[in-house]
Amino acid sequence: MEDSTEEDSVLGLDPDRDAYEDLSRGPTSSRGVRRSLRSANKSSLRQISPTDVGDGESSDDPLTDIESVSSASSSDEDEVLVPPRRSRIGNMRNARGRAATRGVSRRAGRNPRSEPAETGRRGSRALKERLKLERQHPCVTTMWDDLRNTPPMKPVMAEQPPGISRALKPFQLEGLSWMMQQEESHYKGGLLGDEMGMGKTIQAVSLLMSDYPAGRPSLVVVPPVALMQWRSEIKEYTNGQLNVLIYHNSNPKVKTLSKQDLLAYDVIMISYSGLESIHRKELKGWNRDDGIIQENSVIHSIHYHRLILDEAHSIKQRTTSVARACFALKANYKWCLSGTPVQNRIGEFFSLLRFLDVRPFACYFCKQCQCQQLHWSQDAAKKCTDCGHSGFSHVSIFNQEILNPITERDNPEGRKEALSKLRLITDRIMLRRIKRDHTASMELPPKRVILHNEFFGEIERDFSRSIMTNTTRQFDTYVSRGVMLNNYANIFGLIMQMRQVANHPDLILKKHAETGQNVLVCCICDEPAEEAIRSRCHHEFCRRCAKDYVRSFDVGSIVDCPRCHIPLSIDFEQPDIEQEEECIKQNSIINRIRMEDWTSSTKIEMLVYELYKLRSKKQTLKSIVFSQFTSMLQLVEWRLRRAGFNTVMLDGTMTPAQRQNSIEYFMNNVDVEVFLVSLKAGGVALNLTEASRVFIVDPWWNPAAEWQSADRCHRIGQRRPCVITRLCIEDSVESRIVMLQEKKANMINGTINKDQGEKLEKLTPEDMQFLFRGS
Repeated sequence: MEDSTEEDSVLGLDPDRDAYEDLSRGPTSSRGVRRSLRSANKSSLRQISPTDVGDGESSDDPLTDIESVSSASSSDEDEVLVPPRRSRIGNMRNARGRAATRGVSRRAGRNPRSEPAETGRRGSRALKERLKLERQHPCVTTMWDDLRNTPPMKPVMAEQPPGISRALKPFQLEGLSWMMQQEESHYKGGLLGDEMGMGKTIQAVSLLMSDYPAGRPSLVVVPPVALMQWRSEIKEYTNGQLNVLIYHNSNPKVKTLSKQDLLAYDVIMISYSGLESIHRKELKGWNRDDGIIQENSVIHSIHYHRLILDEAHSIKQRTTSVARACFALKANYKWCLSGTPVQNRIGEFFSLLRFLDVRPFACYFCKQCQCQQLHWSQDAAKKCTDCGHSGFSHVSIFNQEILNPITERDNPEGRKEALSKLRLITDRIMLRRIKRDHTASMELPPKRVILHNEFFGEIERDFSRSIMTNTTRQFDTYVSRGVMLNNYANIFGLIMQMRQVANHPDLILKKHAETGQNVLVCCICDEPAEEAIRSRCHHEFCRRCAKDYVRSFDVGSIVDCPRCHIPLSIDFEQPDIEQEEECIKQNSIINRIRMEDWTSSTKIEMLVYELYKLRSKKQTLKSIVFSQFTSMLQLVEWRLRRAGFNTVMLDGTMTPAQRQNSIEYFMNNVDVEVFLVSLKAGGVALNLTEASRVFIVDPWWNPAAEWQSADRCHRIGQRRPCVITRLCIEDSVESRIVMLQEKKANMINGTINKDQGEKLEKLTPEDMQFLFRGS
């Protein structure tokens, strides 16, 4: 428990869990859930023995036999057996059996007394490599002492910044003071990691005004949904003093702006996807009828005064094109803003260190020469592009001294030392505050979370059981044949069906009804694609669906396209595919069914009942309704409007201007009671303090998504107590998702090791079996 607490404080993995203590957890404890998951894992893959795979004793179907061996072997860390080609099945069956037998017996017969000798040899080899590194780079021998001798900046109360129209809270003035001190240090920036809803934006804007008009321009990179909100908040906080440009394709004048034109602005704002797009066109060009055209990125040609990344965890994967586009930017001062600087595993922090240029901890060092690279790269021959030495000769200090020791499950002392080193770094570049420590100064009302459970009606229950039976039978077939790991795409689709039927049967029954022409439909959720992106095999996906799907596979696995089943190649940071608004409207589920004969569902009536209760209290209470399915939001909107509620919707098919119009319409019109928001598009970077009620229609196994959505209203500026209501159908897969979510929430606050270092968005084989079987 001490290690867990220490790591939480180092990384800021301390979401507000207090509100979740109100949940109706039922008789199943988190320990019981974990026990069930472990037993499910043990029973899913049959035990491999010499009689199973040797002496030619196998099942009647040779392909099934091979897949069983492959599935069992893939879960073992010591040895993975690769099945032979199909054309050689008959000739290689005995060879395969002998190989599997050798693998099993080798692991079973390992002599424990030989381990210390092997460990000693590894230790000696590691020492030699370390000495080689220190000879070439003496700084690594003193870097930790140097860090200890550099005291961290202590936040003190700053004066109210000039030009800021709103009085800052005491902790925000401390944050501004800390940021100004950081810029005077050799770090030239840092990470502001305040919990969501504590006013990171106004602190950043105050920093922009702290030396105005000395430095210009500054660049702010934000998620697409936050572009308009940042502009409006800058205008509000500074009384319009700052000249702001939104650099976006929907702004026609950006195509004609030169570098000299951009230098005249105080603040330039761009989305992550827009930044990635122009950087890619500069590096690789883009296709036109007359060939590949390369464009110079005017954004990357400027040396900025300040560079601010909002929701900086967007670059947590350092190898993505959006992270590289951010790394290529130049500025005097660099800042990261993120309420979740480390979401799932410590390796994500390395990308932020690289962006902030925290040397030497973000660098790669060559053990054969003095080559030291921040953005190290290899050529086709696996040689360093700078010094020419092998990639194996280069090491990352962060990985070697922090990440690897922390993820070693059998090295508690090494892990403790690595966490201590990580704290040395974070104490000097990161400021992290949480709401519960500043409740008084924030004047933040309480937040309560309620889990509302209901059972299906008779007709829905029969339909749901038929879907559950069919999907579970198909899943059991994958497990019995040992091909579960090879059918993630199909299993993902089966889980999607079970989740949709808990909302309304029409989400499945009308899925394949006649749709509007030229509408992009996601190949995973079968909904109109939100923030649509296209794979190299010309299939379309919601950006978030594609990310969740790929994350469900182990790192290094070959991921097949769920539609054509060839290896999937897709760029997550490509710009959204533009869609015609009229076509999207025609594809609405409302236009695919006969609404005069339509029957509501238990889930929808649960929501209507809760909203009616708010209305009966004779006060104006605005509500936000989150769902991951656009079709569900459309059905909810139709039902609520006929019940007399005024609604407005936001989803990922909208342009930034359309999203901002929807937000302003909801915030500024007292008669608009309900804001219907797609969790994929509006779960982050929104400030919706006019609402004090949040309804989460369909639970997701990643608890961080719900925490983010709940904080859209529970933030500075909120005057009313907030209530977050989670809707759950008890006799459906949703009750299991809620229990699984509790397990993953505990994982955030627990010790991170090899098993727990997986992404929370990922569904493990154990998770899948629990969702289908409940045990």
